[in-house]
Amino acid sequence: MTDKKIIAIVGGTGHQGGGLVRAILDDPDGPFAARVLTRHPDSANAQELRKRGAEIVRGDLDDEASLRAAFDGAYGAFVYTNHYDPQAPEDAANRSRARRELDQAANAATAAKAAHLRHVVWSTLEDTRPHFAHLGSDAPVIEDDYTVPHFDAKGAGNAEFLSRGVPTTILETTLFYEAFLTTRKPRREPDGQLVVSLPLGDGTLSMVAAEDIGRTAYGIFRTGAGLVGRTVSIAGDVNTGDDVAETLTRVLGEKVLYRPVTPQELRATGLPFSGETANMYQFYNEASDLLIAKRDPAALRATLNPRLQSLEDWMTEHRDELMP
Repeated sequence: MTDKKIIAIVGGTGHQGGGLVRAILDDPDGPFAARVLTRHPDSANAQELRKRGAEIVRGDLDDEASLRAAFDGAYGAFVYTNHYDPQAPEDAANRSRARRELDQAANAATAAKAAHLRHVVWSTLEDTRPHFAHLGSDAPVIEDDYTVPHFDAKGAGNAEFLSRGVPTTILETTLFYEAFLTTRKPRREPDGQLVVSLPLGDGTLSMVAAEDIGRTAYGIFRTGAGLVGRTVSIAGDVNTGDDVAETLTRVLGEKVLYRPVTPQELRATGLPFSGETANMYQFYNEASDLLIAKRDPAALRATLNPRLQSLEDWMTEHRDELMP
């Protein structure tokens, strides 16, 4: 039986939650113990964390009772929802992915209230709709009334915690560096030139390593009640497209060119989620001054996460994976 404060971590086998689990386990003399919630307690990732000292329990955001049981006796919880988690056909027929996120946020908030948690960190994103409306933007609606559903539903989900009086810190994230390993990975053109493309034009973008979301959440829990009711907006670096290309050039040891694409060009590809992704980059462009003003990597390093990675640090660590 531990006398440490238990943090129940939704999705503790994933990138964000896993970052928090590892931050707790890397600080054995710290005040917290990690309780990992997962739908698959027997998975290899879960068992590896168990070996390191984490408690593993079953928890499903679509099952409020499982959350209530998993939160029992905990001091706090880290909660996030995954818009892109696979959706069963019968579920997809009855609710959108955004509706699912709102339902899951409500389940987590209800369970947190019932368990009398003293501190919840809710990993979220800005609701883009007020910004688009203020800017008079022409971003098309994607589903329900959402322009960027995976942003807007999380932003709307803030109220699920706050309206119930759950002691919550709102942790606003941003684009993950991990995009450069998938959709934004450098590519080699037929002439041999390495190119990185972003639907960013000459705009500036805040980004972060997914691992650092969990590490920053750890700093929030360590800070404690002073951050309850507050919003923390996170970024590890702020870059233009040219900055990204120059960083890749240094890391890969080969010239990388930045090739911007427009949101309209991205929409026209017809790829899965291309419309939503195009709207997201349009939001990043049009609201960039506001988004950057809210995010100060230097301040975060000084207060909540001294290990907060710059883009170059992260790219250096993942150099082999970045090569096309």
